[in-house]
Amino acid sequence: MHQIINGTQFGNITIAGELYQHDVVINLQGQINKRKKKLSKMRYGTSHIVSLEEAKQIYSTGAELLIVGTGQNGLLKLSDDAEAFFRKNGCQVELQPTPRAIVTWNTAEGAVIGLFHVTC
Repeated sequence: MHQIINGTQFGNITIAGELYQHDVVINLQGQINKRKKKLSKMRYGTSHIVSLEEAKQIYSTGAELLIVGTGQNGLLKLSDDAEAFFRKNGCQVELQPTPRAIVTWNTAEGAVIGLFHVTC
């Protein structure tokens, strides 16, 4: 089930009419979960780099596309290991500032998962 994202502002995102005040991950079944950014923060000292450990938690078997909202100013990025993990699993990755990523998400079709960073 593909959840529609209504909008975002610094520090929050609204999905299917519900406000979330934290980063979110949307899996193939449309479940919305709080991002486990501690996995990346432990490795890099920042949650602005997605670690391999976090990538493994984000990925859903069968996903063909990961849309990453990189924050209001586009600061989030994937580590080289995380990029390689998604590539190895046949999952294309699109990184865009979160406001733009929402538009991409809302028009995406197929086996799509999402990670949306809501601050910088």
